[in-house]
Amino acid sequence: PSEEAGSDGQSIGNCPFSQRLFMVLWLKGVTFNVTTVDMKRSPDILKDLAPGAQPPFLLYGTEVKTDTNKIEEFLEENLCPPKYPRLAARNPESNTAGLDVFSKFSAYIKNSNPQLNDNLEKGLLKALKKLDDYLGTPLPEEIDENSAEEVATSSRPFLDGQDLTLADCNLLPKLHIVKVVCQQCRNFSIPRTLASLWRYLDAAYAREEFASTCPSDKEINVAYASVAKALR
Repeated sequence: PSEEAGSDGQSIGNCPFSQRLFMVLWLKGVTFNVTTVDMKRSPDILKDLAPGAQPPFLLYGTEVKTDTNKIEEFLEENLCPPKYPRLAARNPESNTAGLDVFSKFSAYIKNSNPQLNDNLEKGLLKALKKLDDYLGTPLPEEIDENSAEEVATSSRPFLDGQDLTLADCNLLPKLHIVKVVCQQCRNFSIPRTLASLWRYLDAAYAREEFASTCPSDKEINVAYASVAKALR
């Protein structure tokens, strides 16, 4: 896969879509090389392969796929059992959990009006709390109908259970950006009172498939330097 290069033109840049696909390939157990592309000096072969497209893209034979969702679908369909594991979430709700966090984050950091800051921060907190609630609510497979004891809180590490799925590959890179940029630009940290969300993040950072594919904090902050507005 190709990935947009970082600020030095070589290192892995900030791209949650690329990280999502790296995680999918790693979880599938596929050996892959990452080719970074300096978009300021984009090679002619890239213009020929995918004119107007931004990385990531997938070249399979002579076919070029440029849509992240289509690439993910292709990998899930073609890297399948018995050789490769399926990564699709079993519970549909896992695929949409937390997807409003990034839009609330974007509104929060793009605002420069101090009078609007509190409400936008509350909007982000509400979205994070909603995700925390999902992670804290037991999934159907965690509930034993034959048991006298009721499972009140989920203890699962990831969105859909004990294992990382495509849902996590989509959400975690965005959550990492939220954590880094909010701390840098608003001195805002995800509250520790959101215990289920922090259980999720801690479990994710302990997994090499996620931790080793994260861009550096510096690359994330460089990417958002022109996006995040100072409060005036």
